[in-house]
Amino acid sequence: MAVRIIEVRERVMARNDELAAGVRERLHGAGIPAFNLVSSPGAGKTALLERTLDALGDELGISIVTGDVQTQNDADRLARRTERLVQAVVTGGACHLDARQVDTALDALDLAATGLLFIENVGNLVCPASWDLGEEAKIVLFSVTEGEDKPLKYPKMFREARYAVFTKIDLLPHVPFDLERGRRCALEVNPTLQLFETSALTGEGLEEWFAFLRRAVHPAPVPG
Repeated sequence: MAVRIIEVRERVMARNDELAAGVRERLHGAGIPAFNLVSSPGAGKTALLERTLDALGDELGISIVTGDVQTQNDADRLARRTERLVQAVVTGGACHLDARQVDTALDALDLAATGLLFIENVGNLVCPASWDLGEEAKIVLFSVTEGEDKPLKYPKMFREARYAVFTKIDLLPHVPFDLERGRRCALEVNPTLQLFETSALTGEGLEEWFAFLRRAVHPAPVPG
């Protein structure tokens, strides 16, 4: 008897890409840039978002969809920094968000009052690299408490990202992390990455990050 192989994963991914295209069209129609924040666990996504909400939440009309495996702890932390709804997605064990979850989460948000959307993905540098959520770009966070060769170990994530944010740089005097080597490793994998260096604790580097977000929401007019 012949064996028939059903490529279930390919069908699932294709369906996700269809939904992601719908999410992207929906956000573009509303004029909302969306960034998918990805990192390993504990790299500081929530802390960076807390500082960002404090500084720009009202100015840029920031809305957030945040994913976690079992709890909504991160969503609760962020909700204390904004009057807007923070939409929590508990994946129940899944190691990434998918476009269906994001599309459903958007239904609960006031898109008319949103100027910028952050999607805080599950802490994982493998699974989320393959899943399009309809975002404008992936932003990968890279903590100085990790090894400098993190981009070489997880190249797909760094290739898929358009921006990389070094976090916790206030710890550089206390950890054996070579920042220059970290930069080289990131750019070796993806030479087009735009790099940021930040500390959510001390505020170092955040003004450059904030300026980038302001430009994303209010891009300079194209010369005619």
